[in-house]
Amino acid sequence: MLALIALQSCEDIAMASITIRNLDEQLKTRLRMEAAKHGHSMEEEVRIILRNALNQPRRGGLGSRIRERFTEVGGVELEMPSRSDKPRAPGFDT
Repeated sequence: MLALIALQSCEDIAMASITIRNLDEQLKTRLRMEAAKHGHSMEEEVRIILRNALNQPRRGGLGSRIRERFTEVGGVELEMPSRSDKPRAPGFDT
């Protein structure tokens, strides 16, 4: 289990804390090694990872991301058929 302890800044602003349960042991080991490589604690490493992940600019919804991904390939314009029949209620007869 990895627990992040709440700290208070100089301005006396309360900071949140979080506990992560059921963390995979291999993931925890990788986290510990990354923290050591960067010269800080596992808590600080998690804060940095979360800050970096959540401070990414928001991209559009799924449709926008699909369009963005395939823009380089070139789009296909589909002709919409005209609707000649009036809409009707669905039939539920079996």
